[in-house]
This record gives sequence, C-alpha cells and structure tokens, in this order.
Amino acid sequence: MIWLEFAVCSAGIIVAAIILARYADILAEKTGMGRLWIGIILLAGVTSLPEMASGITAVNWLNAPNLAIGAILGSCLFNLALIAVMDLAYQPGSILAKVEEGHVLSGGIGILLLGLVAMGAMLGTAWSGAGWLGIGLLTPLIVFTYLAGANLVYRFERRRMAEVHSQEAEAFQYTRIGTRRTVAVFALSAAAVVAFGIWLASVGDRLSAQTGLSRSFVGNLFLAVSTSLPEVAASMAAVRIGAIDMAIGNALGSNLFNILLLAVFDLTDMGRPFWPVLSEANAFSAMMAVCLTAVVIISLVYRASPKTPFRLNWDGAILLAGYCVTMGILFMIG
Repeated sequence: MIWLEFAVCSAGIIVAAIILARYADILAEKTGMGRLWIGIILLAGVTSLPEMASGITAVNWLNAPNLAIGAILGSCLFNLALIAVMDLAYQPGSILAKVEEGHVLSGGIGILLLGLVAMGAMLGTAWSGAGWLGIGLLTPLIVFTYLAGANLVYRFERRRMAEVHSQEAEAFQYTRIGTRRTVAVFALSAAAVVAFGIWLASVGDRLSAQTGLSRSFVGNLFLAVSTSLPEVAASMAAVRIGAIDMAIGNALGSNLFNILLLAVFDLTDMGRPFWPVLSEANAFSAMMAVCLTAVVIISLVYRASPKTPFRLNWDGAILLAGYCVTMGILFMIG
C-alpha cells in the first residue's frame, strides 16, 4: 500500500511540474526577465516546494530532522545527475556547451552554500549549535548568501537581456495567452506540488520504518528522488520546447533554494537544535554535491561538445557515476 501512495504522489507531482515548465516559459517572455533568471529563481523555487513541504513536516511533525536534511542534500545530488539525463535528451551535442555562461555564477554560489552546510557538520556541536533563540549561526549566513546570490544572478541576466534586445528583435511566442491566466495556472500548479510534497514526507518516514534503513539514506534516495520529480518533469519539458537555459537554471537553481530550505527548517523547528544533528552521512552528501557542481562549472567553462551524436559526454558520465557511488556509500553507511 505504501508503494501505491508513493506512485500516486509521484504521478501528481510530474503532471503539475510539466504544466509549471510551460507557464514558466510564458512568464519569462511576458516579464522580459529571461529564461536563465526564471529558471534559477522562480521555477527552481516552485519545483523545490515539495522539499520544503516534506522537510517542514519531517522536522516538526515527525521529529526526523535527518530525514529532512537527507532529502534536501539527496535532491541536490539528484538535480546534478539530472543534468546528465538532459544531456542525453538534448542531442546531438552537449547541453552545457550550448547554454549561457551565467550558469557558472549559479554553480559557484551553489558550491558556496553547500560548503557552508558541510562546514557546519565538521565544526561539531559546539559551533554548529551556537545561536540565539534556537536559531543557529549558520542560518542567517545561508539566508544572506542566497539573497546576495539571487541578486547577482538577476543583475547579470538583466544586463545580458539588454544586450540581446539591443542586437536583435525578440520573437514572441505566447501572445494569445493572457498574463492573468498564466499567473493563475502557475499558482494552482504550485499548490498541487505542495500538497503532494506534504503527503510524501509521511510516506518517506513510514518507508524508513518498514525497511529498517536509516532516515539519512531514505531521505537521500527515496524522498529526495520523489520530491525532485518536479525538477525532472519541468527540466525535461523545458528541453523539449528548446528552453535549455531554463532547464539548466532549474536544476542548479533548485540546489540553491534547497540549501536555503535548511535555514527555513531551522527557523521553523520550534527551538529544537537543528544543525547539531547533521549526520556524517549527510555531511558526505554535501561534499559530493560540491564536487559534482565543480564538474558542471568546469564543463561550462571548457564547453567541449562531442562530435558523435547520442553519446554521453565526459561531464554527464562523471555526474551519473558520482551520484551512483554516493548512493552506494550511503547505503553501506545506513
């Protein structure tokens, strides 16, 4: 029965995310903000709502913070592996060789945020548990870093869009769809994603109890994969309509928003210690996410596209292998 619940939640999230991807592309056109910023901030934030809903539920109702942390960090790893899947779908050539250089900026910010999480685990409870009113010192630092990074990405994309508009006229594709309808459909889809995310938190905790696996492993694998389904569906839908900057921005931007959610969990855990309970398994996940994000940045700078169609490029192979190895090590730990 629990696997049936898992399947129903997953199917609902996929349908909602496909709609989100289409209407995010419409918003990018109507607002003039560009697909890169819409993907990194708006679409990434909405497709990360299941992680927020399931994480708050796990922390406050189930008293399972490592399940929530594992789901967040596992989702970061899964989003990086998703780039390899998008690379296979975008043929011929490497998808990272075709997108804007602004993704290097979001990747660098992601490494910074993931590094802060890993640092919190390595410093021990004396430092990670320090704070005021039950809020760790790491929480405001993460919030500030995310907001500053979002501002940098916004300013970069606005400058780039201004250069594009000065050189060529923009072709509008969605003139028949009104702004009011776009916002309404986007909001309803986001609400559906949140509802299924709350359900998934309960399913993940019961799955941990039934299988005997640790909450860190269940969070990093089952719950992370299921709550990342919006990113999968939205990114693949974006690739299909040719919005590859929005697709890559969604994957990398979701990682930024995911780390911000850890700060949100600390703010909403009713004064209980949050950062000190970070397990070694989750710290390992954070460091692996740093390494795989570095691979993405190297590929974005190097921009080597394979000459043979339907071939997994070196960066995609490393991302998939890194994800599988991480899950294997977490399974042995848990």
